Amino acid sequence: MRIAIDAMGGDNAPKEIVLGVMKAAAQYKDVEFLLFGDEVKINEYLADKTRIQVIHTDEKIESDDEPVRAVKRKKKASMVLAAQAVKDGEADACISAGNTGALMATGLFVIGRIKGIERPALAPTLPTVTGKGFVMLDLGANSEAKPEHLLQFGLMGSVYAEKVRKMERPRVALLNIGTEETKGNDLTKRAFELMKNQEAYHFIGNIEARDVMMDVADVIVTDGFTGNMVLKSIEGTAGAFFSLMKMSLMNGFKNKIAASFLKKDLMELKAKMDYSEYGGACLFGVQAPVIKAHGSSNAQAIFSTIRQARDMVQKQVVETIVSEVASGHLKAEQENQGGTKNE
Repeated sequence: MRIAIDAMGGDNAPKEIVLGVMKAAAQYKDVEFLLFGDEVKINEYLADKTRIQVIHTDEKIESDDEPVRAVKRKKKASMVLAAQAVKDGEADACISAGNTGALMATGLFVIGRIKGIERPALAPTLPTVTGKGFVMLDLGANSEAKPEHLLQFGLMGSVYAEKVRKMERPRVALLNIGTEETKGNDLTKRAFELMKNQEAYHFIGNIEARDVMMDVADVIVTDGFTGNMVLKSIEGTAGAFFSLMKMSLMNGFKNKIAASFLKKDLMELKAKMDYSEYGGACLFGVQAPVIKAHGSSNAQAIFSTIRQARDMVQKQVVETIVSEVASGHLKAEQENQGGTKNE
């Protein structure tokens, strides 16, 4: 197995990227790595080149580049070359911690969309109070969506949850403003009708945003605009909570003494709520595993993302999605419900 990695993407590149790759190379003897980026800068941190090949390029996509324009103009950028390696059959998956929009554009334009999948979806695994976690999609690949897109998102998330997260018959839910079938706007009402009448995955109905972290579902489906706001809300709330807790525990001598006893438990709680431990966000709907690592990823987060990519290749996630879509089950249900693309 070969995994192509954009070594220049992210806030801590290339150091943390290279350190994460070396850790993964030591752990997974069945994987080879193709690192794309500035060879001189990469070699500063590359102490062990076992099963690691560096492909030099001076060009990279910056965080403030306009995604589509950058992908089209910067043909030799580290991110684009990593995706091209997958397209050419030289690698089985690609990873980048760089510009999210550019990676999505690269996945679509370079690797290509799965036939029958109308829209790709960005899907991270987010934490729950039980530590089990859940897959949520779409979290930003599409600002708008049709009911048919949400139907397909449920399929892709379910396949991933079953194959990679080892969940038997994953529970797929639709994010809505209420649990009742009649709640929501036109999009969620029509999506509910499509999802409840298909047999490709286990749909359990609507859930509310306040319950997403309570382990009520294994896969949660929504449009990219709503999903991205939910993600940012979770990030902001978690950050604010830990800031307030720190201020409270540092306020006064007694509180500081208590904090010294609670430090280990609080660090474990913080790690439990860190979704980077689950790996990166998968770009579902393209013809090979493409994973977006968090922009501020450290070596451990990169290692987790590599483990995730390895599992996706081994468990044939993309191949299973292709097979399920080709079976026609979802398409037949759309036609039966009148929810065709022409509509």
